[in-house]
Amino acid sequence: MRRLLLVLAVLVLTATGLVAPTSTAAPAAPAVATTPDPPLRYVALGDSYSAASGVLPPDPTAPLVCLRSARSYPHVLAARTGARLTDVTCGAAETGDFFEGQHPGIAPQLDALSRRTDLVTMTIGGNDSGVFIGAILACGVAGVSSLGRGNPCEQQHGDSFERTVRETTYPSLVRALRAVHRRAPNARVAILGYPWIVPRREGCFAQMPIARGDVPYLRSLQRTLNGAVRRAARATGSTYVNLNRVSDGHDACQPIGTRWVEPILLGINPVVVHPNALGERAMARQVVRRLGLR
Repeated sequence: MRRLLLVLAVLVLTATGLVAPTSTAAPAAPAVATTPDPPLRYVALGDSYSAASGVLPPDPTAPLVCLRSARSYPHVLAARTGARLTDVTCGAAETGDFFEGQHPGIAPQLDALSRRTDLVTMTIGGNDSGVFIGAILACGVAGVSSLGRGNPCEQQHGDSFERTVRETTYPSLVRALRAVHRRAPNARVAILGYPWIVPRREGCFAQMPIARGDVPYLRSLQRTLNGAVRRAARATGSTYVNLNRVSDGHDACQPIGTRWVEPILLGINPVVVHPNALGERAMARQVVRRLGLR
């Protein structure tokens, strides 16, 4: 009787799928072990827009003078992709700091590269000749002196800033990028444009003391700088990460939670006219999309 009950129980469980029926079918093939791809050897070069200067918390491994943040786009990018990051970004860096130490005890940024490097990113060029940040400061002073009226900065400086970008910054960018490719011949090299700092037309004099007529003047200068970065990338076989479209509407005149760049006044970061944490995350996202990183 117990044998009969056992047979009936097996039949019932088999019918309901709780017990697999015995059969002569071949056993399932064992799972094939796969070896995960090794992490990318990633080197981040560049200036304060790459270092996220002013965004807290600071990177505890960085020299204090570089004002490097633990929430910079290279750190965000490395966390998202599992890359092995070597970060030598430093606030106020120029293209010349790729070749010579920016500060005592700090090696040239190119020294971080090798034939084993897989990925290189950077923002660079905005500090060369003091043209970009210098223009913002000059226009800020002119805007305050005119109480926000007219275009005093454009009247004082004309096309001098844009001419410097075309004649000096552009060839310096080409030289720097070519040197990166020589030092890291097997790496994908990406250079980012700068996210918009001012809107297209209407400014915000309370936060950015730029005269109303000088807002499009500064916007044109930034377009020229980003154009120089794009042309240098094309000339050297590098990848240009375009931020013009995605950062439009996220300039320093927008409210907290929308803006990617902090204004001169009433901002939340101690380093003004630089990306905040939201902007750095957006920059990392664009690099991932542009390069097709996983």
